[in-house]
Amino acid sequence: MKKKLTKSRNNVILTGTLAGIAEYFNVDSTIVRVLYVFISLLGIGSPVFLYIVLALLIPTNPEKHAGGYRTNYGKQQRQRKEAEKVDEDDWSDF
Repeated sequence: MKKKLTKSRNNVILTGTLAGIAEYFNVDSTIVRVLYVFISLLGIGSPVFLYIVLALLIPTNPEKHAGGYRTNYGKQQRQRKEAEKVDEDDWSDF
């Protein structure tokens, strides 16, 4: 079975691109991210532009989904937690 380069849906920081590259090469995603930051600081080959291009070109893996959050392709989404009601009339601490 051929491996495909896809974005990670389980290990996402911004778009899952670097984690997808790490999964493709079977290395830890932290190593790929540290290398990316190091290359970005050195300014070799415009890595920010490369990241944007890769984020647009690499497809998302449709088989795996991240912990309960799913896209709106007819699948159920996780319920959001209700926020606590705040009493806005209490200004006693000012």
